[in-house]
Amino acid sequence: MLENVWHPCGLAAEKLGIRESQLSELREYVHLKPGIHWRSSPLGQLKPWSPEVIYNVNACEKVISKYKLLKFNQIAA
Repeated sequence: MLENVWHPCGLAAEKLGIRESQLSELREYVHLKPGIHWRSSPLGQLKPWSPEVIYNVNACEKVISKYKLLKFNQIAA
């Protein structure tokens, strides 16, 4: 059975073992590419001008591991 790899920010951050702010920073600073690592999810949302971002956890994990990003992920918030 195939697993859903697209998750909202909070759940994706939890699965990756990082904070939501760290995940957002990776997206903002172009380590995570749109369409591959994240996308907007307008389905079921009433405000299409403010869609929720969802993340592909498997793809994000590969980038974090490859570039050894977030060595500080063990640091408490």
